[in-house]
Amino acid sequence: MTGVHVIGNASAPHGQEQLGEVAELLARLGVEAEVHRPPTLEAARDSARHCVADGAERLIAVGGDGVVNIAVNAVAETGVVLGVVPAGTGNDFARALGLLEGDIEAQVGRALADASPVDAIRTDHGWVASVATLGFSGDVTARANGLRWPRGQHRYTLATLLQLPRLRPYMVTVTVDGERVGTGSTMLLAIGNTAYFGGGMRICPAARPDDGRFQVVDIDAVSRLRFLRVFPTVFSGRHVDRPEVSVGSGTAVEVDGADIDLWADGERLGPLPVRLELVPGALRVAGWAG
Repeated sequence: MTGVHVIGNASAPHGQEQLGEVAELLARLGVEAEVHRPPTLEAARDSARHCVADGAERLIAVGGDGVVNIAVNAVAETGVVLGVVPAGTGNDFARALGLLEGDIEAQVGRALADASPVDAIRTDHGWVASVATLGFSGDVTARANGLRWPRGQHRYTLATLLQLPRLRPYMVTVTVDGERVGTGSTMLLAIGNTAYFGGGMRICPAARPDDGRFQVVDIDAVSRLRFLRVFPTVFSGRHVDRPEVSVGSGTAVEVDGADIDLWADGERLGPLPVRLELVPGALRVAGWAG
């Protein structure tokens, strides 16, 4: 196999170790790979773009959803195969595609496997692999990103508890496929190409990464007590059956609101207004059979 490049975030906790372990496994498998060790996420973005521009055939992202998002923004609509070795906090893209299972040897093996087409969301601020969101979920993500402990889903659980006292409604307008939806006031809005965000919360349970549509989930502005009844059901996906939650689907969404940021793949995407468009087969992802 030729044209294999590996990127990660060397500044992340254990980032250097993870990249070193993946490089060692690739060498053991006889795969000649160029391993990039950018010191920051911004440097990783530049590195990923240069890899694709220089003719990479396969780009393997080692890390969490932030690193996956960097790789997706480099490879979308290019035909370059995306491999994922999940080693971050959330790993929601890998979870949705069944790439989280097994040990690191199994994960590296899948990153080298045949590829299948996967949809992605194109926005004014770049590409999204999993879920774009705003409201309480965005506040929780920002809080979680500022924590250094604990790891994994528990970090998002702690951030949720810390952020609850600051729960508030957001005034937005949402248009799905040209039709205005929602009440204008939301606690949480999610637009999902895949089901998961927040380290395993099944916010968009009907979203599939290969059906040419995304799911739109809106938790209406409610009291803190009612929100506390709804939000825990997000882990199982049962929240969509509650009267406080509106659910739809589409291929294009426009969201507007004052002084509100949209978050995606565990990182700040950018301010509103924003247009999101589902692009079928924008990615070729290794190890996913659909």
